[in-house]
Amino acid sequence: MTREQFGRVEEICTFFRQFGGTDFPYLEHHFRRFRATVDELCTGWSPSLGSRVLDVGAHWLHQTALLWSAGYDVTAVDLPSTFETDWVRNAAARMDVDLVPVSNLSDPIELARLADDSFDLMLFSEIIEHITFNPVRFWSEIYRIVRPGGRIVITTPNYYSPYSRAWDLRRFFTGFGGGITVDEILSQNTYAHHWKEFSAKELIYYFARLSPDFNTVKARHFPSFDQVPPRIGRLARWAYALKRRDPAQHANIYLEVEIARKDKGIVVVPGW
Repeated sequence: MTREQFGRVEEICTFFRQFGGTDFPYLEHHFRRFRATVDELCTGWSPSLGSRVLDVGAHWLHQTALLWSAGYDVTAVDLPSTFETDWVRNAAARMDVDLVPVSNLSDPIELARLADDSFDLMLFSEIIEHITFNPVRFWSEIYRIVRPGGRIVITTPNYYSPYSRAWDLRRFFTGFGGGITVDEILSQNTYAHHWKEFSAKELIYYFARLSPDFNTVKARHFPSFDQVPPRIGRLARWAYALKRRDPAQHANIYLEVEIARKDKGIVVVPGW
């Protein structure tokens, strides 16, 4: 099967048009992040080391397409309503992507049909910040289906970026707390929220706490992929400059967690 190459956003947009379309504004906005994630993965991993990828939160298959283009064989996980769209199904058929609709990630019973140790890579691109439930049962299922020697790849916003909510001092001093706002809770769909944004240090601890078998082998920060607005204030311009100079202040985190062997399992037992 011929696999198209997507070096530019125009090329991947052309690819999706043949299936009836996609959310092009979303794709154009996030393409640079998708491209950077796959390129970073390919600096230390290649399909020759294992090509089976589970893309959790694959959405409209935009990043899935980049993985497929790089030679990976992808299984995509998302909500059933996402995969009911004809153009998603048509694109998946072209790329030979298996679609696995999961109704409830807190109890992902649909993943039971995936065999033990059946994936080399597990991709969670901008997903972990949306998890609104106790994730232990979910990670137990992920642990089961990733093979020894495989990796979990995480990308997520950096809480300690100057433009993050960690720096919303006006809101802090007016007594309106942190995290997502009341307006966001009431006006947006649940899956839209960044319920918990992390630092890289927190994420490393997160996986070490889940299982001694999880070992973080790469942690990087990427600068913001958003274009700097042409007219911004002095403080905002300073924040943009800081984000680009100090990696710890960059807006995005990239993490690779290796499961070298599967000895201990998921060791956390939630208490209620």
